[in-house]
Amino acid sequence: MLVDTHCHLDAPEFDADRDAVVAEARQAGVGMIVVPAVGRASFDDVASICRDYPGCAPAYGIHPMYVVQAGEGDLAAVRGMLATQRESVVAVGEIGLDHFVPGRDEKRQEFFFVEQLKLARELDLPVILHVRRAVDAVLKQLRRYKVRGGIAHAFNGSAQQADEFIKLGFKLGFGGAMTYPRALRIRELAAGLPLDAIVLETDAPDIPPEWLAKRRNQPGELARIAAELARLRGLPVAEVAGITTANAIAVLPGLKSLERRTPQPIEHARDISH
Repeated sequence: MLVDTHCHLDAPEFDADRDAVVAEARQAGVGMIVVPAVGRASFDDVASICRDYPGCAPAYGIHPMYVVQAGEGDLAAVRGMLATQRESVVAVGEIGLDHFVPGRDEKRQEFFFVEQLKLARELDLPVILHVRRAVDAVLKQLRRYKVRGGIAHAFNGSAQQADEFIKLGFKLGFGGAMTYPRALRIRELAAGLPLDAIVLETDAPDIPPEWLAKRRNQPGELARIAAELARLRGLPVAEVAGITTANAIAVLPGLKSLERRTPQPIEHARDISH
């Protein structure tokens, strides 16, 4: 079984064929999908999808690119979702910092990030982190506001930065970006980091793997992403799938109860090594 630790299944890109997308993911061996919210407006959709589709687990938070339209009342809404859905929620997320977007308000991003770290610490929940061009700034806050760990989504930092996340109890998310031959640094990290520090993700509908080019990404592609990681490391796909799934469950303990409630996917429904 595979775990997609980051998939925006609530995105409007899936409105026309969400049932088929989830069915295809299950056929490909994806047994669990973590669906992180990006802002208050998406909370109800995330909750509904995770009720309707077995194997889907929610995370609630305010993404750094959505803090511009957020108010302090949105932080109360995050708390409310985490409290009312404590049995199903697996993390606070997607939260973090983004230093890539032009015209960003870094102070506002930092305020919402810190407040949500405090909330995660209070509730003893892991976090799902957005760290684009902001790895050191994120690490600085994690050292100040220690949480129980989580996932650094779409990791694209250095080996030294990876080590710092690992020391703080985090796993590193690898997905479609790893599949591009020119992504030398990401591929080197994927091949060389301890395998017990890696989890798999799609970030669907975004970050499509090399074989999709600019087309919509979806969770069923995780099987081929896992096969690429296995190829980079010279390991059997089944071993990579087993270890990365165990990593996901270890860092997001809420997945344990979801695993017990979820029908097992159809294993080896297609040859994922090609």
